[in-house]
Amino acid sequence: HCFDKRLRIFFLHSVYIINLFISFELQFRLGPTLQGKHVLVHTNYPAPGKHFDRHTFQALDWHNPMGREDDSDKFCTLDLQIAGSYQYYFGHGHEEKSGGGYIVVDPVLRAGADNHHVHLDCITIQTYLSKCLGHLDDWPARLRVAKESGYNMIHFTPLQTLGISRSCYSLADQLSLNPEFSPPGKNYTWTEVGELVQKLKKEWNMICITDVVYNHTAANSPWIKEHPECGYNLVNSPHLRSAWVLDRAIWHMTCNMADAKYAAMGLPAQVQNEGHLNAIRNVLWEQVFPKVKLWEFFQVKIESTVEEFRTLLTEGENQKKTGGKQGLKIIQDPKFRRFGNKVDMDSALETFVPHSRSPQAILEACNWLWGRLEEINKEQYQQMLHHQEQAANCIVGNVVYERLADHGPKLGPVTRKDPIVTRYFTFPFEEKSLEDDLPMMDQPDKARHFLAHNGWVMGDDPLRNFAEPGSNVYIRRELICWGDSVKLRYGNKPEDCPYLWAHMQKYTEITAKHFAGVRLDNCHSTPLHVAEYMLDVARVLRPSLYVVAELFTGSEDLDNVFVTKLGITSLIREAMSAGDSHEEGRLVYRYGGEPVGAFVQPSLRPLVPSIAHAMFLDVTHDNECPIQLRSAYDSLPSSAIVSMACCCSGSTRGYDEMVPHQISVVKEERFYPKWNPEAKASSPGEVNLKTGIIAGKLALNKMHQELASKGFNQVYVDQVDEDIVAVTRHCPSTHQSVVAVCRTAFHNPKHHQYRTEVPPMFIPGKIEEVILEARIIDRQAGTYKKCEKYINGMPEYTVEIKEHIQLKDSGVVKHAGVTSKGSSEFVQEIIFERLTPGSVIAFRVSLDPKAQELVGVIRHHLIQFSPKYKPGSLPDQHTPTILETPLAQIMSKLTLGDMNMLLFRCDSEEQEDGGGCYNIPSWTSFKYGGLQGLLSVMADIRPKNDLGHPVCDNLREGDWMIDYVSNRLVCHSGALGEVGKWLKAMFHYLKHIPRYLIPCYFDAILVGAYTTALDTTFNKMSSFVQNGSTFVKLLALGSVQMGGVGSFPALPPLSLELPDIPYRLNKDTGKKEQCCVSLAAGLPHFSSGIFRSWGRDTFIALRGLMLVTGRHLEARNIILAFAGTLRHGLIPNLLGEGICARFNCRDAVWWWLQCIQDYCTLVPEGIAILRCPVVRMYPHDDSEPQAPGTPSLLTQPLCDVIHEAMTRHMQGIDFRERNAGPKIDMHMKDEGFNIVAKVHRDTGFVYGGNRFNCGTWMDKMGESDKARNKGMPATPR
Repeated sequence: HCFDKRLRIFFLHSVYIINLFISFELQFRLGPTLQGKHVLVHTNYPAPGKHFDRHTFQALDWHNPMGREDDSDKFCTLDLQIAGSYQYYFGHGHEEKSGGGYIVVDPVLRAGADNHHVHLDCITIQTYLSKCLGHLDDWPARLRVAKESGYNMIHFTPLQTLGISRSCYSLADQLSLNPEFSPPGKNYTWTEVGELVQKLKKEWNMICITDVVYNHTAANSPWIKEHPECGYNLVNSPHLRSAWVLDRAIWHMTCNMADAKYAAMGLPAQVQNEGHLNAIRNVLWEQVFPKVKLWEFFQVKIESTVEEFRTLLTEGENQKKTGGKQGLKIIQDPKFRRFGNKVDMDSALETFVPHSRSPQAILEACNWLWGRLEEINKEQYQQMLHHQEQAANCIVGNVVYERLADHGPKLGPVTRKDPIVTRYFTFPFEEKSLEDDLPMMDQPDKARHFLAHNGWVMGDDPLRNFAEPGSNVYIRRELICWGDSVKLRYGNKPEDCPYLWAHMQKYTEITAKHFAGVRLDNCHSTPLHVAEYMLDVARVLRPSLYVVAELFTGSEDLDNVFVTKLGITSLIREAMSAGDSHEEGRLVYRYGGEPVGAFVQPSLRPLVPSIAHAMFLDVTHDNECPIQLRSAYDSLPSSAIVSMACCCSGSTRGYDEMVPHQISVVKEERFYPKWNPEAKASSPGEVNLKTGIIAGKLALNKMHQELASKGFNQVYVDQVDEDIVAVTRHCPSTHQSVVAVCRTAFHNPKHHQYRTEVPPMFIPGKIEEVILEARIIDRQAGTYKKCEKYINGMPEYTVEIKEHIQLKDSGVVKHAGVTSKGSSEFVQEIIFERLTPGSVIAFRVSLDPKAQELVGVIRHHLIQFSPKYKPGSLPDQHTPTILETPLAQIMSKLTLGDMNMLLFRCDSEEQEDGGGCYNIPSWTSFKYGGLQGLLSVMADIRPKNDLGHPVCDNLREGDWMIDYVSNRLVCHSGALGEVGKWLKAMFHYLKHIPRYLIPCYFDAILVGAYTTALDTTFNKMSSFVQNGSTFVKLLALGSVQMGGVGSFPALPPLSLELPDIPYRLNKDTGKKEQCCVSLAAGLPHFSSGIFRSWGRDTFIALRGLMLVTGRHLEARNIILAFAGTLRHGLIPNLLGEGICARFNCRDAVWWWLQCIQDYCTLVPEGIAILRCPVVRMYPHDDSEPQAPGTPSLLTQPLCDVIHEAMTRHMQGIDFRERNAGPKIDMHMKDEGFNIVAKVHRDTGFVYGGNRFNCGTWMDKMGESDKARNKGMPATPR
C-alpha cells in the first residue's frame, strides 16, 4: 500500500522546496499571477529512459484537460520514480527564470530475503566505530548486539585506512580497506565487506550505511604528498602566506615555552592561572607579532612607487585613463609578497594632478601621493593589529579550554607534542629556527607542501569556504583546527583539480557499491558543488541512496539549502541538545508526526512547507556521554522519549551498555564486546539482554518499528511535571494510541531529591494492555572498572522489564479507575506507585468501546465521499432513515436558490430570518452562515493542522457550532430540511466521540457535504459550467453566492399568467407568496431588505451569473420584475421592492435592455420573453406604487415596455425625483434631484444630468463637510 499512486499539486509562484516519495505524481499548475501567460517549466529530472545529468534540463509538456482556449486548469506532470535532488525553474515572456526550486525525492529502503520496504520512520539505527570491531571475522559476533537490541540499521564510521592520528574521520587512503580488519595471513578487500553487508541485509533484515568524508584527508596521506595541489598550499593559495608565517612563529613560541625560554617573562611551560594567560599575550605582542611584521604583506613600497609616478609625470604620462573617476586604486599583489601591493598608476595620474609641468608642481604631486600611501600603509597596519588582537584572543581561549577548563582535556605543560595551539599548516621538513623557516615560502618546491589543516569555525557562514581568498580565518586564528587532516581544495569543477575529483569519485563509487546509504561527515563545511557531484556519482550506482547528515548551521533556512541541493533524506538531531525533559519532549513534537486529532487531508492536495525528515538520536557518536552530563538512570527514559518520535531514531554503540564515558573517535582503541546470551555481568568482553538497558532498548525499538509500520503517525507530548514526559502516538484510522510515560533522571536520584508524589495521569479511552514497563535498577555485579581490551559498561545497573501484561499485573501502577470527562469521553485515571526516576511505562489504548463504535460508524458513512475512510469503519447497526439515502441523492432535490442558503448567506441575510452568522466570542464571526463560512476558515486551518485555532477550541469545548450548522437547515421544509436532518444525524454520532477528535471528524463531515453540494450545484448549471475549468466553476459559484431568496421578497410580484413561478407559504401569514431569486448588489452591505436589489448592479451581472450558468428561469423573472417598475422611461437604480424605488440613474435601463437582447440570443426560444406579460407597478409616471390585485394595474407584454423606454428617451426625460430631499438622500444638493436624460439625434448618444448628481455607475456621492465635498459627486456624469 506504500506505493499507491498519490498526487501532489504545486502552484507555480516563486522559489519553493518540494519533498516527496517515490511513486508520487507531482503536478505543476499555474499560480494566480501566471494565469493567462505563456509559461515554460524546465526540470533536470530525467526523461523516461534517460540518465540524470544535473546540468541538462528538459521542458515539460502542458496538459490541458479542457482542450479549449480556457487553459487555467492546465498542468505539467512528473512521475517520480527515481530518488534524489532535482531542480525545476519556470519562466514566461522574456524571463527564462521567473522562479524555481528543488524537488527532493526520498529513497525506498529494502531489507530481508523478501526485499521488503523499510519505511523511513521505522528506522532504528546504531553507530559503530569501525576500528573497534576488530577483524572482519569477528564482526558478526559484535554486530549481533545491534540485531539482538532491535536495531534495523547500522552506521559504520569510515572503513578505510586511517591516518596517523587514528581518528575515525582522518583517512590516509580513501580507496583501501583498513588492513587492521584482516587477520594474519588474510587480505580482506571491499568484496568481503560487501558480502557481509549483503548477509546482514538478507539474514538479519539490517541495512548498512557508512560515512563519506569529502572535506579533508589525513595529513600523512601518501597521495597528498604526491599531489599537494589537492590541498591549500602557499603556491596555489598565496593569500595564506601571512597566516603561515604567523603559524610558524607560534610554533617556535611553543618550542621556546617547552624549553622554558620565557620564564623571565613569567611564562612557564605549565599554564596554571590568569597571570600565565596574560604572559602569553605579552609574549605575542612583544616577541611574536613585531618579529613577523604581518602587515607588510598588505602594504605598498612607497619609495619605488612614488619614483615610478615621478617618471610618468616627467615624461608627460598624465592622460585620463579612468574615465574621469578619481580615487587612488591599490592592486593586491597576487603573490602576497611583503610590500608587494601596487598602485594603479592610471588612478594615481587621475587623482594627483600637478597644476603645471614644472619640477616644483611635479614634486608637490609626488609628495601628495607619498602622504596618501603612508595613510594607506597605516590603515593596513591598523587592520593587521585588529587581526592580531583576535588571534591573541583565540590563542588564549584555546589555552583556557585545553589546559584550565574543568570540561576540557587539561593537557598539562606545553610541549612539542602538545603545543600551545594546534598547528594550522603541515611542515614536512626538518625543524630549524624561524629565520630558517621563512625563506622556504619563496621556494615553490617546498612551499607547495605547506598544506592548510581543516577544522571548523564557530558561527561562520557554512556556505563560505574559509580557506579561500577573502577569508581571514587563518590569520585571525579563528579555526578550531584538526591538526591531523588537510583541507582539500577542489576548485569549482573537476578540471580545476583533476586528480582530487577522480580520486574522490572512485571513493564514492566504492562506498555506493556496497552500502545502502551515506552519512555526509562535516556536511556544513563540505563545498556544496562537490557534494552534489559526488552524490550524483553515488546515485548512478545506487539510485535509492539513503543520505543523512548532521548540520550545524544554526538556521533552518540554511539547513534547507543543504537538504535540497544534496537530496539529504534525514537530518541528524540529538536529544542530548535538550537541557531538561521539557525541551526533550518539545524535540519529539518538533521532529515527528502530525498532532493527535489532525485533520484528514485530501488525496489530491497542494503541497505545504515542512521541515526535513529527522534522524532523532539519544546521543551521537562524537558527542559527550549522557551519563557524565546527566545520570546513569536517565539512559532508559530519555531513550524511550526519543523512540516515541515519529521519525527515524537511534543511538550509538555503548549507550545501551551504559559506558560511562565518551567513546572517542580519535583515542579509542579497544574493541566492542561480543554478543553472548549466557554472558556473566562481570565479563567485560561480552554482553546480553541483562547488560545495561539492552532489554529495554529491544522493547523500545520493536515498539518504534511497530508504531511506524501501522500508521501511528500522530504525536502528542504532555509535560506532566518537571521530570515526567508522556508521549502519545496515535493511529488516525483505528484511533488506537500508545502512551509512553517516561520519568527522566537528569540528576542522580541517589544525590538529588525527587518528588515522592507523582501526579496521576488521565488517559482517555480504554487501556488494553501495558506494552512494557521498565526501570533501571542496581544489581550486585561489582562496580565499573575500565577494561583495557574491551569497551565495557557499568555492570552495577540493569533493567527490570515486563512486557505485554494486563494493567492489574503492573508493578508501576497502583490504581486505575474509570472516570467520565463529559458525556462523550471516558478517561482512565492512573495512580502510580513505582514510577521512580529512570522508569518507563507504555500503555496500549483504544477508544472507549462505545466511542470506538461511533467513530467506526462515522467513517462508514463518510465512505460515500472517499474510500480513505474504509480503514477503521464499522457498519451502522441502527442506521437512521435519513442516513440510508446518500447525501448526493438528497441534495439533487435542492434548487440553486436552496444552495444559496446551504452554502452562503452573509450576516445581514441571516438576520432577516432572525439569526446571524456563527460567532466565536474569543475570535470573530464567520463571513457566511452556510458551509462556505466554515470551509473558508478550515481551508487555512486544515493544511497546517492548526488544532489550537479558536475554531477548534470552540468545537472541543461544546456542541454550539455543530448544532448551529444543522439547526439553521432543519427548520426549513423540503430538501433543505432533509440535508439538515442528514447533518443532524451525523452530528448525533459526532457529539459522543472524544472531544479531541471532534474537529477532525466535524471537518470531514462538512468537507463531504460541501463537495457534494458543489458537484450538485454545477450539475444544475449549463453544460458550459459543467464542462468548464475549475476557474469557470468557481466563477459560476458566484451565481449561488449572490442569488438567493430572503425572508422578504426583494422583487415585486410577477404576472400570475406566467408559468413556473416559484411559491412558498409566508411563515408569518401562512399565505402563498412568490419567492423569486434576486441578485444581491454586494455582500455584505447590499444583501438584504430594500437595499438588496439595484438595477444597474443586477443587469451588469445578470448575463454572467444567470444566463451563462443556465439559470434562464431566474433570469426571466428578474428581467420581468424590473420591467414592471419602469417609470419615466427608466428602470430603478435602487429597486426597494419597487415601492421605494429611485429612478436616478441613466444607465440601468440600457443594461436591462442589453440583458433582454442577450436572453433572446442565448436562451433557447428566448425571443418568447418579448411576449411575456409584465405587471406595471406604476401605470403612469405620477402613479403611486400599485399593490398586487389592484384593478387599475396595467399588464402589457415586455416588448411594449421596451418600446415605451425607447420612446421616452427619444422624447427626452426630464423630471424631479419623488420625495426629493434629505428623506431619500441626506447628502445630495437640491439640484441633484433633477433628472435629465436625452438622446442626441445625430449620434444616438444618451446624455444628461448635472454636476450635482451622478447618473452612471461611478456614483459615489461626497458626504464630508470637512473635506468640503458634501453633495459633490466624486465623478459627476
